[in-house]
Amino acid sequence: MSNSLSISSVISLCLASILLIASIFFPWWGMRFFAPQYPEGLDIIVYPYKMTGDIDIVNGLNHYIGMKGFGEDNFPELKYLPYLIGGLALLTLVTALLRQKSVLYGLIGLFVIGGALGIYDIYRWLRNYGTKLDPRAPIKVDPFIPPILGENKLANFVTESYFTYGSFILGAAFLCTLFPLWRDRKK
Repeated sequence: MSNSLSISSVISLCLASILLIASIFFPWWGMRFFAPQYPEGLDIIVYPYKMTGDIDIVNGLNHYIGMKGFGEDNFPELKYLPYLIGGLALLTLVTALLRQKSVLYGLIGLFVIGGALGIYDIYRWLRNYGTKLDPRAPIKVDPFIPPILGENKLANFVTESYFTYGSFILGAAFLCTLFPLWRDRKK
């Protein structure tokens, strides 16, 4: 059948499903803050279900510029994101079992939409935190939007934002879902 996926494509989709589940246990994104008084840097590390790092110290410093505190309670996504990833892993496995290209196209669409929504969500939170500053803060700074990826300078702090292991594993899972498009292309 021209719409049926090959065995190697099925294996690739099963691998994608495993990678999706594995990504939940690794950090996806982080920020590191450097300043003369913190040459080793302060970290905020975001997993799909929790935040770790020097959150209390960063919150204490951000208070001076009127930024509200970071914390898991402020990010409801961390409560349900592992379930969404688990659901996507299950859909990926179902796609492998059905072996239909038409179902694969829908799965790839879900990956793209989910990825775009995830990037937008990070941007939305960064914009919210950087532009809704308390006007009564002791140190006045212009509203700003920290970058999702890259470097930002504010006062004597340099902030580096980066994607990390979990995001790379997600990327590998996405590539595994694209592999069948190449492998089972019409000759």
